[in-house]
Formats: sequence, C-alpha cells, structure tokens
Amino acid sequence: MEEAAISDVDIPHEIDMTLNILHNKIKHKAEVHKEYIDYVPKVEAFGGQLNQVFMNIIDNAVGAIEEKGDIWIRIKMNETQTHLFIEIEDNGVGMDKETCHKTFDPFFTTKPVGQGTGLGMSIAHKIIKSHQGEIRVSSKKGEGTKFTIKLPLKLNRETINANLKNEGEIIDG
Repeated sequence: MEEAAISDVDIPHEIDMTLNILHNKIKHKAEVHKEYIDYVPKVEAFGGQLNQVFMNIIDNAVGAIEEKGDIWIRIKMNETQTHLFIEIEDNGVGMDKETCHKTFDPFFTTKPVGQGTGLGMSIAHKIIKSHQGEIRVSSKKGEGTKFTIKLPLKLNRETINANLKNEGEIIDG
C-alpha cells in the first residue's frame, strides 16, 4: 500500500511483509537468511515505497536462482549512526559487468520477452534517491548478486518538499 506521508518505518517489519507476500515463490527455491544488528532504528520514509524496492530486489533474487539457493538479508548501521545499510544478496546466476551497469536503466531486463518490463530496478533506484539514499549493485556471473541500500535515518524534509513541489505534490507544510 502506498503511503502518502513520511513516517517512522520499521525496516525488518517491512522486509518480513515482503517475504510473506513472496513466500510461495521463495519456499521451493531459496532459503532466506536474516542477519540484523541487535537494534534496528526506525527510518523516516514512505514505507509503501520502500516495500516496492524490497519486493523488486527479492523477487529478482528468487528469479536468479535456477534450482535451489540462498538469499541473505543483512541490516547494518554506519559508524556515525546516521545511516542504515540493507544488503540483499543471492547466490543465483549473477551478472557480468556490462549487465550490472544497465541494472537501473529504464526498460532494461534480463528476463525473457513477456516476463518483465524492465522498470522494477529503475523505479527502485528512483525511490531510494528520493529518500536521499543510495543503491548499488555488485555481481559476478555464476556467483550471485548483491544490492546494497544506504538510507538516512532522518530525512531532510526541505529537500523532499522542494522536489515534490516541483512535481506538483507537497507532503507536509
């Protein structure tokens, strides 16, 4: 569900919701390993949008596993306690460097014709950028792929409102 306002988002809860939605896809293909820091602070965010990011990455991870594999989800903090890092890694087919460089391009897909629009990762990139964060991908053909998301715990609301005002929306103010 799309949330129209910034709220304090419980990232482990959002990831669990995503895993529940994808349960039937995951259960026969992958074992999910969660490695979280002891205390995961809440993040100021649009929770529904972050769910969409997690959904796209985890769904792609499941799709990259040919028979049976593993998916690791890690949550860490930076040393200054200002940013949360979410890593989602699989041991699927992986990608070469050229494919990795195209991952966030609109309409780029590695899926067969008719099975993907090529918009999922482009949208994920846009969402993370709108949350003043970063998303990176690293992969090696035949070994798997890892997405790393860096999110600030607190958003600069002036920046968000300026961006939304330019798009015709104002969230608070």
